[in-house]
Amino acid sequence: MTKYARSLRVFTLTVSMFLFLIITSFSGGDDDGPQSFHFKTVVIDAGHGGKDPGAHGSYSSEKNVTLAIAKKLERLLKDNMPEVNVVMTRSTDRFVELNKRANIANQINANLFVSIHCNSSPEGTAKIAHKEKGVMMLVYGFHRKEEQIEALRENASIYIEKDYQKNYAGYNEKDPTSMIVLNTFMQKYRKQSILFGELLDEQFKGNDGRRSRGVKEQGVLVLAHSAMPAILVETGYINNNTEEKYLNSEDGQNAIANSIFRAIKAYRRQIKPVK
Repeated sequence: MTKYARSLRVFTLTVSMFLFLIITSFSGGDDDGPQSFHFKTVVIDAGHGGKDPGAHGSYSSEKNVTLAIAKKLERLLKDNMPEVNVVMTRSTDRFVELNKRANIANQINANLFVSIHCNSSPEGTAKIAHKEKGVMMLVYGFHRKEEQIEALRENASIYIEKDYQKNYAGYNEKDPTSMIVLNTFMQKYRKQSILFGELLDEQFKGNDGRRSRGVKEQGVLVLAHSAMPAILVETGYINNNTEEKYLNSEDGQNAIANSIFRAIKAYRRQIKPVK
């Protein structure tokens, strides 16, 4: 590393630490009281889209399932919570870059970011016994690489993007500068993200009888720079024949959308008591 590069790294690190301290001091961290929180805007992110089909089953693609569920959730929110602004990152079969999805939410100061996806296990659509099934909620966090199977699969979408090396050059978990910047967002909203994930977990298990793998922390890029509580919902394993039928059915999609909707209502009640 050259002397100039070392100086630049030190300067960047110093600035990042300074910004971290400022943001933390003004934000109040996770200890902000419920009265300081105003729940006004929800962003619904239908995973994948366009040239990025996502995971696939024997006859369907993740991008189509996620969009169908997202639209049903949008309608539930607009019909039953008209005071809440609902924004979709995509409403059609189009490709939206991962970093732009979070930017959409950041630019409108959203209060909650919900990214809808389908899971897939390594054996693909092969018919084997004891195939993976169930839901999973992901919040942003760093863990060992072998614990990040879902994150690695979801993050693969960046390689479809034209300028992915430039857009994601800062995501390096070995770089302390990157970690300070990312942790500024992650730590501020971690507890609220986990709270929403746990509420959603209760809805899936208690109301729908779904098997759940719980709430996990992984380095999912679509959540990395969300300046608000954010969660990625793996709604089921599309490569499991039984789950694929459920994910593509009206009943299944309605049940999933209703579970997310009920969790959003419960989350709002806990964050800001109804006056």
